[in-house]
Amino acid sequence: MNILLVDDDYLLAKGTAKLLERLGGHQVLITDSPEEIFQRTQAGEVDLVLMDVNLPEAQWNGEEVSGADMAKILKTNPQTAEIPIILVTAYAMQGEQQKLLATSQGDGFFAKPITEYESLLKLMAQLHKARRQRNLSESSSV
Repeated sequence: MNILLVDDDYLLAKGTAKLLERLGGHQVLITDSPEEIFQRTQAGEVDLVLMDVNLPEAQWNGEEVSGADMAKILKTNPQTAEIPIILVTAYAMQGEQQKLLATSQGDGFFAKPITEYESLLKLMAQLHKARRQRNLSESSSV
Protein backbone atom coordinates (compact mmCIF):
# COMPACT_ATOMS: atom_id res chain seq x y z
CA MET A 1 0.00 0.00 0.00
CA ASN A 2 1.22 3.54 -0.76
CA ILE A 3 0.84 5.65 2.36
CA LEU A 4 1.17 9.41 2.60
CA LEU A 5 2.34 10.29 6.11
CA VAL A 6 1.60 13.95 6.87
CA ASP A 7 3.51 15.23 9.89
CA ASP A 8 5.44 18.38 10.77
CA ASP A 9 7.90 16.42 12.94
CA TYR A 10 10.16 14.87 10.31
CA LEU A 11 12.22 12.72 12.69
CA LEU A 12 9.13 11.22 14.30
CA ALA A 13 7.59 10.68 10.87
CA LYS A 14 10.77 9.00 9.59
CA GLY A 15 10.70 6.52 12.50
CA THR A 16 7.01 5.80 11.93
CA ALA A 17 7.61 5.35 8.20
CA LYS A 18 10.42 2.85 8.81
CA LEU A 19 8.22 0.78 11.12
CA LEU A 20 5.29 0.80 8.66
CA GLU A 21 7.62 -0.25 5.86
CA ARG A 22 9.22 -3.04 7.90
CA LEU A 23 6.15 -4.36 9.71
CA GLY A 24 3.59 -3.92 6.93
CA GLY A 25 5.65 -3.87 3.74
CA HIS A 26 4.18 -0.49 2.79
CA GLN A 27 5.68 2.35 0.77
CA VAL A 28 5.59 5.55 2.84
CA LEU A 29 6.01 9.11 1.61
CA ILE A 30 6.45 11.87 4.20
CA THR A 31 5.33 15.48 3.80
CA ASP A 32 3.87 18.43 5.66
CA SER A 33 3.18 20.44 2.50
CA PRO A 34 -0.50 20.95 1.59
CA GLU A 35 0.51 21.39 -2.06
CA GLU A 36 2.28 18.01 -2.09
CA ILE A 37 -0.64 16.33 -0.29
CA PHE A 38 -3.10 17.48 -2.93
CA GLN A 39 -0.75 16.82 -5.85
CA ARG A 40 -0.03 13.24 -4.76
CA THR A 41 -3.61 12.37 -3.80
CA GLN A 42 -5.09 13.82 -7.00
CA ALA A 43 -2.47 12.00 -9.07
CA GLY A 44 -3.68 8.68 -7.62
CA GLU A 45 -0.33 7.93 -5.95
CA VAL A 46 -1.82 7.41 -2.48
CA ASP A 47 -3.84 4.48 -1.08
CA LEU A 48 -4.17 5.88 2.45
CA VAL A 49 -3.27 9.07 4.35
CA LEU A 50 -2.00 9.22 7.92
CA MET A 51 -2.72 12.85 8.79
CA ASP A 52 -1.28 14.65 11.81
CA VAL A 53 -3.97 17.01 13.10
CA ASN A 54 -1.55 19.72 14.26
CA LEU A 55 0.42 21.21 11.39
CA PRO A 56 1.84 24.57 12.51
CA GLU A 57 2.47 26.97 9.65
CA ALA A 58 0.70 24.82 7.03
CA GLN A 59 -1.12 27.05 4.55
CA TRP A 60 -3.62 26.35 1.80
CA ASN A 61 -4.95 29.12 -0.44
CA GLY A 62 -3.40 31.73 1.83
CA GLU A 63 -5.00 30.46 5.04
CA GLU A 64 -3.58 28.43 7.92
CA VAL A 65 -4.92 24.89 7.90
CA SER A 66 -4.79 21.96 10.29
CA GLY A 67 -4.62 18.31 9.34
CA ALA A 68 -8.34 18.08 10.13
CA ASP A 69 -9.02 20.96 7.70
CA MET A 70 -6.97 19.24 5.01
CA ALA A 71 -8.74 15.93 5.60
CA LYS A 72 -12.09 17.64 5.09
CA ILE A 73 -10.86 19.28 1.88
CA LEU A 74 -9.73 15.88 0.57
CA LYS A 75 -12.98 14.19 1.62
CA THR A 76 -15.14 16.82 -0.10
CA ASN A 77 -13.18 16.63 -3.37
CA PRO A 78 -14.64 13.95 -5.69
CA GLN A 79 -11.13 13.10 -6.94
CA THR A 80 -9.82 12.26 -3.46
CA ALA A 81 -12.94 11.52 -1.39
CA GLU A 82 -12.45 7.74 -1.45
CA ILE A 83 -8.91 7.82 -0.02
CA PRO A 84 -9.02 6.61 3.60
CA ILE A 85 -7.65 9.14 6.08
CA ILE A 86 -6.53 8.25 9.60
CA LEU A 87 -6.12 11.28 11.84
CA VAL A 88 -3.17 11.12 14.20
CA THR A 89 -2.66 13.46 17.15
CA ALA A 90 -1.28 13.58 20.66
CA TYR A 91 -3.68 16.31 21.73
CA ALA A 92 -7.25 15.04 21.38
CA MET A 93 -8.96 13.74 24.47
CA GLN A 94 -11.28 10.74 24.21
CA GLY A 95 -14.43 12.87 23.88
CA GLU A 96 -12.85 15.09 21.22
CA GLN A 97 -11.98 12.21 18.92
CA GLN A 98 -15.53 11.69 17.62
CA LYS A 99 -16.02 15.43 17.09
CA LEU A 100 -12.69 15.62 15.25
CA LEU A 101 -13.64 12.68 13.03
CA ALA A 102 -17.05 14.16 12.30
CA THR A 103 -15.76 17.62 11.36
CA SER A 104 -12.81 16.32 9.32
CA GLN A 105 -14.76 13.43 7.74
CA GLY A 106 -11.74 11.23 8.56
CA ASP A 107 -12.09 7.45 8.49
CA GLY A 108 -10.18 6.65 11.66
CA PHE A 109 -8.25 8.03 14.57
CA PHE A 110 -4.99 7.04 16.21
CA ALA A 111 -3.26 8.61 19.21
CA LYS A 112 0.36 9.75 19.15
CA PRO A 113 2.89 8.62 19.99
CA ILE A 114 2.05 5.52 18.02
CA THR A 115 3.02 2.49 20.08
CA GLU A 116 0.38 -0.02 18.96
CA TYR A 117 1.70 -0.59 15.43
CA GLU A 118 -0.15 -3.88 15.00
CA SER A 119 -3.46 -2.11 15.76
CA LEU A 120 -2.59 0.68 13.34
CA LEU A 121 -1.67 -1.79 10.59
CA LYS A 122 -4.94 -3.66 11.19
CA LEU A 123 -6.98 -0.43 10.91
CA MET A 124 -5.09 0.55 7.75
CA ALA A 125 -5.77 -2.86 6.19
CA GLN A 126 -9.49 -2.69 7.07
CA LEU A 127 -9.90 0.78 5.55
CA HIS A 128 -7.95 -0.18 2.42
CA LYS A 129 -9.99 -3.37 1.98
CA ALA A 130 -13.28 -1.45 2.41
CA ARG A 131 -12.17 1.05 -0.24
CA ARG A 132 -11.27 -1.73 -2.69
CA GLN A 133 -14.61 -3.44 -2.08
CA ARG A 134 -16.50 -0.16 -2.70
CA ASN A 135 -14.55 0.38 -5.91
CA LEU A 136 -15.26 -3.18 -7.08
CA SER A 137 -18.97 -2.91 -6.36
CA GLU A 138 -19.15 0.47 -8.12
CA SER A 139 -17.34 -0.82 -11.21
CA SER A 140 -19.49 -3.95 -11.41
CA SER A 141 -22.71 -1.92 -11.20
CA VAL A 142 -21.71 0.31 -14.13
